[in-house]
Amino acid sequence: MKILVIGGSGTIGKKVTERLSEKHEVLVAGRNSGDVKVDFSDSKSIKSMFEKVGKVDAIIAIAGDAKWDKFENLSEDDFYIGIKSKLMGQVNVVRNGKDYLNHGGSITLSTGILADDPVDMTTSAAMVNGAIHSFVKAVVLELNNIRVNVVCSDLVEDAYEKYKDYFPGNTPVPMHKIVDGYVKCIEGKINGRILRIMA
Repeated sequence: MKILVIGGSGTIGKKVTERLSEKHEVLVAGRNSGDVKVDFSDSKSIKSMFEKVGKVDAIIAIAGDAKWDKFENLSEDDFYIGIKSKLMGQVNVVRNGKDYLNHGGSITLSTGILADDPVDMTTSAAMVNGAIHSFVKAVVLELNNIRVNVVCSDLVEDAYEKYKDYFPGNTPVPMHKIVDGYVKCIEGKINGRILRIMA
C-alpha cells in the first residue's frame, strides 16, 4: 500500500512510519520536514499536499495543535487554535483526502485521553478531541468505499517525562500498543471506530 502519514516526524508519527515502512510505501508530510510540507491549520495547504502526493491507499493524520491553559485565561482566539488546527485540520484531511484515496482506502485520525478523561488546563484540547470523535461516527454514514477511524491514546510512553505532571496517576502506554492501533486501522477492515489505547 501507499500510505501518507501527516505528522510522521512527531513522537507517535515516527514510530508509526517505521512500522508501516516494513511492509508499505510510506510518505511523510510535516510542517518543517518530510517528503511534502503542509500547514495543518490551512485548508489550501492540505489540498495542495494531496495534489502533490496523488492517489494513496491510506492516510494517517497525527497532527494538530491546541492551547493548554486555565479556562479563565483562554480567549476566544485561544480556542480557535485547536479548532483551526487539530479539529478542522483533521476534518479537512477527510474532506480533501477522500478524493485522493484508492477504492477501499482508509483515513485514520488521532485524538487522546482528554476526550474522555480531561485534566486541568485542557478545556480547549478536550473539546476538540471530543468533537473529532463525533465527526468520525457521523461522517462514515455518508462515505462509500472509504473507511474512517480514530486512534485515541492515553499518555504515551515516549512523552511521559514531558507530560507526567499534567497526568498524575496515568500509566504510560507502550509505544508498540499505540502503533498497533494504527496498523489495525490501516490493514484491518474496521470502520467508524474510536480505538481507545490504554496501558
